[in-house]
Amino acid sequence: MTEEKIGNRGLVVVGAIIVQLCLGSIYAWSIFQKALYKSTSEGGLYGWDKLLSNLPFAAGLASFALFMIFAGRWQDRVGPRKVATVGGILLGLGVAMAGFVDTLGLDMIQGTLYLVLTYGVIGGAGIGFAYVCPIAALVKWYPDKKGLMTGVAVAGFGGGALIFNYVEQYLIAFYEGYIGYPLIILGAIYLIFVVIGSQLLVVPPAGWLPEGFVPPPTTADGAGTGVMPSEMIKTGSFWVLWLMFILAATAGLMTLGNVVSAAIGIDPIVETLALGALIAGIMSIFNAAGRIVWGKVSDKIGRTSTFALMFLILAIAMFAFAFIPVGTSWIVITVIASTIGFCFGGNFALFPSATADYFGTENVGKNYGVVFTAYGIAGLIGALVVGTFGQVYGYYMAFLVSGILAVVAVILTFVLKSIRAKT
Repeated sequence: MTEEKIGNRGLVVVGAIIVQLCLGSIYAWSIFQKALYKSTSEGGLYGWDKLLSNLPFAAGLASFALFMIFAGRWQDRVGPRKVATVGGILLGLGVAMAGFVDTLGLDMIQGTLYLVLTYGVIGGAGIGFAYVCPIAALVKWYPDKKGLMTGVAVAGFGGGALIFNYVEQYLIAFYEGYIGYPLIILGAIYLIFVVIGSQLLVVPPAGWLPEGFVPPPTTADGAGTGVMPSEMIKTGSFWVLWLMFILAATAGLMTLGNVVSAAIGIDPIVETLALGALIAGIMSIFNAAGRIVWGKVSDKIGRTSTFALMFLILAIAMFAFAFIPVGTSWIVITVIASTIGFCFGGNFALFPSATADYFGTENVGKNYGVVFTAYGIAGLIGALVVGTFGQVYGYYMAFLVSGILAVVAVILTFVLKSIRAKT
């Protein structure tokens, strides 16, 4: 390996983290959701319905997943730099445009539709274009450490919520509860830094492998295959993997989008001492750490065994959140939420790594784009769970339903293991 190649690998990691830090800000929506949902009697300025205040977040996730399909195909043809740059521009413009929601004087219904279009569809499209690029680049530079390096790449996505939780809380407080100017400022930040980070994303020469690394024959790469999406979707492995992703991601997304409001309902001191950003921030730290830890664990004990363990812990944490008594300390809430975030983060190391294992790295961008549609569906299901069960019965029922989904995901890991044993 030449010194130039070594340097390129390191720079790609740096670029990946810069890009993902900005993209991960979508997980900080709970700060905006709180500002929108807070009633005027509680000192809020908007007083929007709970379901409607979640729709921009859900739309962003759905758009993210949808456009990632096109981004994966495009970046496999032209490389990650151009595609990620377009993503940064779209993200910045979408979020900045969302900031005119106050200036336009829109009511709840109009404002929801406007935020869904700008923050959700346009901003989410930007995330979709940029997100797959660092992952696709790093699994090619580090075929010997796919789980670990995918975890490192997407750790920034989880960590971005930690940073921007505080940025958003500060900006909303500075502008006395309004969300317009904070969104415009954030849009400018995202555009600048994603475009800068994108310039560091390159791929190695075709067929390049680290010195001394021989792909194991049990992987798709070792067999010399590069499965296309049209072939991938005909396999049982894909469909089980896809369903597992939907079920596991629903629990985490539902929690990430509503953790602040749920915490306030359990322990009012969260509102009194403005602890919402702290709880969401700690959860984000564990979200980021989970991506690295679960990725590394999966490199050692295998993807399916790691899936089963992670989903089991997630289910237990969801049930704990469902049955936690009102009045429980915010510290206990934070521990449970952080456990959920830790397991949720692992999805984004394990699913792309499993996709590369089962179907090869040659077309990992377009293949993972298809697998990732599960994430968009999970975002919509999470919003519906909160908007239906949560609206009628309270957050405990939303967490209970999500915990049951996580149990089903555990069961599916054994189905996946059985299928993989026959291939």
